[in-house]
Amino acid sequence: MRDVPIIPMGDDPGGSNAAGGAMPRPWQTTGRMSSVWGWQGGAIGPRLADATEAFLARAGFDRAPWLTVIFAGGIGTWFVLPEMWQWCAAIAIGVGAAVAAFALWPIGSAADEHRAHLRLAVVTGSLVFAFGVAVIWARSEMVGAEPIARPVVEQLHGHVLEREDQPADGRLRLTLAVRDFGTGAARKVRINVPLTAFGDGGVPSGLAEGAVVRLRARLMPPASPMLPGSYDFARAAWFKGLAATGTMVGPLETISPAPEAGGIASAQRWLAAHVRARVDGSAGAIAAAFASGDRGSITEADEAAMRDSGLTHLLSISGLHVSAVIAAAYFAALRLLALWPALVLRVRLPVVAAAAGALAGVGYTLLTGAEVPTVRSCVAALLVLGALALGREALSLRMVAVAGGFVLLLWPESAIGPSFQMSFSAVIAIIALSTSAPARVFLAAREEPWLARIGRRVVMLFVTGVVIELALMPIVLFHFHRAGFYGAAANIFAIPLVTFISMPLIALGLLLDLVGLGAPCWWLAQQSLDLLLWIAHFTADQPGAVKLMPQLGGVTTGLFVIGGLWLALWKGRARLLGFGLVMAATILAAATPIPDLLVAGDGQQVGITMTGPDGQRHLLSLRDSRSSFTRDNLMQLSGVKAEPVPLAEWPQARCSSAFCTVTIDRGGRDWVILLGRGRTQVEERALAAACAEVDIVIAERFLPRSCRPRWLKADRRMLERSGGLSIYLAEERITSVGESQGQHGWWKGATDQRSKGGSSRP
Repeated sequence: MRDVPIIPMGDDPGGSNAAGGAMPRPWQTTGRMSSVWGWQGGAIGPRLADATEAFLARAGFDRAPWLTVIFAGGIGTWFVLPEMWQWCAAIAIGVGAAVAAFALWPIGSAADEHRAHLRLAVVTGSLVFAFGVAVIWARSEMVGAEPIARPVVEQLHGHVLEREDQPADGRLRLTLAVRDFGTGAARKVRINVPLTAFGDGGVPSGLAEGAVVRLRARLMPPASPMLPGSYDFARAAWFKGLAATGTMVGPLETISPAPEAGGIASAQRWLAAHVRARVDGSAGAIAAAFASGDRGSITEADEAAMRDSGLTHLLSISGLHVSAVIAAAYFAALRLLALWPALVLRVRLPVVAAAAGALAGVGYTLLTGAEVPTVRSCVAALLVLGALALGREALSLRMVAVAGGFVLLLWPESAIGPSFQMSFSAVIAIIALSTSAPARVFLAAREEPWLARIGRRVVMLFVTGVVIELALMPIVLFHFHRAGFYGAAANIFAIPLVTFISMPLIALGLLLDLVGLGAPCWWLAQQSLDLLLWIAHFTADQPGAVKLMPQLGGVTTGLFVIGGLWLALWKGRARLLGFGLVMAATILAAATPIPDLLVAGDGQQVGITMTGPDGQRHLLSLRDSRSSFTRDNLMQLSGVKAEPVPLAEWPQARCSSAFCTVTIDRGGRDWVILLGRGRTQVEERALAAACAEVDIVIAERFLPRSCRPRWLKADRRMLERSGGLSIYLAEERITSVGESQGQHGWWKGATDQRSKGGSSRP
């Protein structure tokens, strides 16, 4: 260690701290030197740096999970920041922070011993953050497909890349590789083909991956979010390489059928059809989803019931299913191989059983489509198998971090998707709970009756379900704006039912079908899945089973994420800080304002929240849409469960064939709103006079410049730039879809700068 002053340096020479002069205190010298850089002498200061260093030294945390979290944070930052210069700045800040840490606390200097943990945290964290921003930016540039400029009707001639059966919706979905008619550039499009187009003969066997087809289709560019907070299909299509989606019009001609040697996709379809033939009705659709990952036969009503009861995770092939398959293969191989004495004496059976389980897991992952949650679960399960084979701890947060990092490197865009977030949140919550001191004490072996021992397991199962529901609820509310409140209770019965009864029966039925003896297993599987659906519908139908939530703010969501991760990943008393962050987020979520007006990007769909004479909140809709997607978006983002009321039927509304007028009392004043009902021609002078008398005008068409409302004119000209709008009248605030899209490739509008509060006044 270099020589340092040993005088008190700032202490009172005659006071109680005078003895400190006899002890070397290198941090004080370093603090003064660092203050030249403005790092420790200012806002942070040497004492805070010391406290941080001491905290990191004694925390005993595992760095791997935090590095994965920071990597995901860098990816998320790229999506949040709208402009390219901001992406560059984020990378530069990350790299600059690492360089600054080395400059302030050089290796081998006096600061090295006293800032080692802090320097390591700053350097690794900032570089991993910058790497996350760079990875997702590079991924976007490599796979993003330029969407078509406008809707068109085209004759398409292309190769079938993917076929997805959706009998519940009465259609077949084909992904085609085609050439642009004008430029000859290759592009990928997705076409919905009605099953009625094939007549009574059904879908031709040659219409599969590898076939060449010719058809006429109406193509649309991938749709942007309908409203702020709605699902962004344009973004999802960008990372899938889709330039357009559409519907077939006219006949479909198969120029060249698919090769007879079927691949994994053909095997998946055959397996799904085989299972549906053995199990009838809705139960058969669920069984096909478990066996092959094919959810196309599940009806909308069953899907909604599973979602509102908190059981929809069972339909996505993820940790539960992959773990069940691998565990069954592992223990079956272990028990069968143990019957061979010669092998037992020469080979470590856990290693061989782990290999068998790994093969089963990889095969099941490929057979079910290799979706992101399935791949994540398979990677995590393989790590568990490796740990078991080596005699290491099987479940750990480090294992989850490695699996998460693997998925994010391959598909960084999955970091902002609900599937990735829910899957990892559930696993992290389970591991954090099971490794916590109270859980270990509660489940510790002791002398007690078998009934008490089983009771402890049941209680722990319920607590685990509650913890998982609490961990998933913010994610579900953020993405879907609705969450089931009774999911913990439903999962207590549903998870054991699926894991130990339904899936083993399906697997045994498939095995016995090889010799024609599977019928009893299929009958039992049908009864178990009928029971699962009954649990889902019963739970979803209970009063208060579903909570609707408008769009959560960025601060609220961030506090939930940081607080939850802090609780799960830290150790000791330090993790209790996460409770404070989660409580703050809960308070903010409860105070989330409900938008007064919701305006879709096309201007045709408008929702208005009003309080009726009964004191209940109602949603008024400008048009009575037959689309469940439109209706659900308006209801969820307005927080209204009741069916929308047509505006023309509202007593306080006045409507003509061209416009409706309604007055809303918000913020201590009346807001008069004029809404266009169609494209009926109106004399410009009369329209200008009407606009001058109202505060807000909303229309799907271009309005003349003479139309000047007092506060906002949201016509086609504005909506093409801004996208959908959420309007908060009491605060005189507007949020738009476009304001957060910026220069990301999938967004083709231009952010309307007027759509930010009072600046929207004409």
